[in-house]
Amino acid sequence: MTAFQILLPAFVASLILTGIHAYLGVHVVERGVIFVDLSLAQIAALGLTVAYLAGFDIHTSAPAYLFSLGFTFVGAAIFALTRTHRKTRIPQEAIIGIVYAVSAAVAILLMSKATQETEHLKEMLVGNILSVSWYEIAKTAVMYSLVGAFHFVFRRKFLLISMDEPEAERQGVNVRFWDFLFYMSFGFVVTSSVAIAGVLLVFCFLIVPSVSAMLFSERLGVRLAIGWTIGAIVSGGGVALSFALDLPTGAAIVATFGAALLLLAAYRALFFRTVAA
Repeated sequence: MTAFQILLPAFVASLILTGIHAYLGVHVVERGVIFVDLSLAQIAALGLTVAYLAGFDIHTSAPAYLFSLGFTFVGAAIFALTRTHRKTRIPQEAIIGIVYAVSAAVAILLMSKATQETEHLKEMLVGNILSVSWYEIAKTAVMYSLVGAFHFVFRRKFLLISMDEPEAERQGVNVRFWDFLFYMSFGFVVTSSVAIAGVLLVFCFLIVPSVSAMLFSERLGVRLAIGWTIGAIVSGGGVALSFALDLPTGAAIVATFGAALLLLAAYRALFFRTVAA
């Protein structure tokens, strides 16, 4: 196989992940629940760990996917029910952090008695996107398209809750119910993403393109365009870098996302400072 044939599936998978996660990242950043994706991804990974210990193939087995999806739905219910609509003594970010820490600890405890625990834990964190198959890519693309269509149909309610919650409550929107639907659809995305890319890379696909876009625009359409463009370019660069230097692909893409965000932040600081001067 040529280098192009080896890298192409990973790059296409990265484009698909960027497409849905950059949009969901806008909601996450606006809601101020930055680590909810990391927490849900860790819950999904815990479900995959349980499936792995039960003897299922976590890449191709339907029961393994259902294990992970079930765990993620539990997390979605927790985050929907614990959302703090007004100032409280316990912010939701604290709940999200606790759920992440406990899920990660339980996964490590479960794997401590299993064979090949080091490899599974490594894959759980950074995934193995270079080995993704075209069948997995097609299945993921179809699922993400359905989630995207669902969000498009109900985009007004989701965006109103994310960007102006008091107005949503004034209009009589059942915020907790729509929150649960949001996190449930989020769970479908995260469950598939973690199996392909791992916890850390999924988090980067969600947050870095959205934060990068916020550096340059406040308009939703422009932010999405910038986020998708950055995600595509950085993903391609990370995949190529991992192949050229013989590095783990998931970790290389995560590091490339971090470097890209630093460069964009520096460019914005210098550019806007020059314009102001």
